[in-house]
Amino acid sequence: MARFVLWGTYCENALEKRTPFRDEHLSRLKTLQEQGTLITLGPTQASTHVFGIFEATDEQQLRGLLEQDVYWREGIWTALEVYPWVQAF
Repeated sequence: MARFVLWGTYCENALEKRTPFRDEHLSRLKTLQEQGTLITLGPTQASTHVFGIFEATDEQQLRGLLEQDVYWREGIWTALEVYPWVQAF
C-alpha cells in the first residue's frame, strides 16, 4: 500500500450546499477510516480547501474512491489533486 496526499477545493457556499449530503459523506469516510484507507481528512478553516491523507494500492484506486464520494458527485468538491507521499516523520 502507498500513501497519498489529497488537496482539493470546495464550491462557493460549501457549508450550506453540503448540508443534504453531509451524513452520507461522513458515514462513508468513517467506513474508509475503519478499512485503513483514510488516515485523515478535513477542510481548511475557511472551508475553501480540503486536505487528506490516504492509503491505497495506487493513485487510480484512490481517485476512484474519491470520485464515488457524494461531495464530488454533487459538486461540493470542485477539484481534487492527488500526490504520492513519502512520510519522513
